[in-house]
Amino acid sequence: MNHSIYSADRSTHLKIVVVALVAAITVAAFGISARTGSDETYAQSTRVIKAGAPVAITNSNGSVVR
Repeated sequence: MNHSIYSADRSTHLKIVVVALVAAITVAAFGISARTGSDETYAQSTRVIKAGAPVAITNSNGSVVR
C-alpha cells in the first residue's frame, strides 16, 4: 500500500478516481431524491410592495464643532 500520492502507482490513482466518482454520484442522487415530487410548490404569486410616506433618518451621535 502506498502512503504517498506521489509514489502511488496507476492502480492506486484509479481507485481514488473511482471512489470520488461513486461519492459524487451518491451525493447527486441524494440531492435529486430530496426534492419534492410536485412542481406546483415552486409556483409563487407575485407580491406587490408599495412605497409609503418618505422617512428622514438622522444620526445625533456626532460631535458639534462651533
